[in-house]
Amino acid sequence: QAQLVESGGGLVQPGGSLRLSCRASGRTFNRRVMGWFRQAPGREREFVAAISWSGTAEYADAVKGRFTISADNANKTVYLQMSSLRSEDMGVYYCNAAADFNQQRSGQYDYWGQGTQVTVSS
Repeated sequence: QAQLVESGGGLVQPGGSLRLSCRASGRTFNRRVMGWFRQAPGREREFVAAISWSGTAEYADAVKGRFTISADNANKTVYLQMSSLRSEDMGVYYCNAAADFNQQRSGQYDYWGQGTQVTVSS
C-alpha cells in the first residue's frame, strides 16, 4: 500500500521560512518523481516543485529562488525548504508521487498525502 506522510507546516510571518517533509513508503517507491503541489481556498491546485530520486529538480516560476526541494533516497524522504514566504504562498501543501516530470506539471499524480497547512501571516 502506498503512503505519503507530510509534516512541517505551520504559521510563519511574511519573509520567514519553513521546511516541509514527506516520507514515502509502499508502492510509491517505483514512482520516479516526487513533488509538492499546493491549494489555497478559491484557487486552482498549483504545481510547486518536483524532484527525481536521482536529484533532478524543477520549480514553478512563482517559487524559483525561494524554495528548494531535496530528496533523501536512502530514507525515501523529500523536503521542501521554503524561504522568503509571502501571503500568496499560503495553502495546503501536498506531497505526491508521479511517473515523470510531465505528470508532475500536469497534475497527474499517482499518489498524494493528506496535506499540511502553511499559513503566512503577521
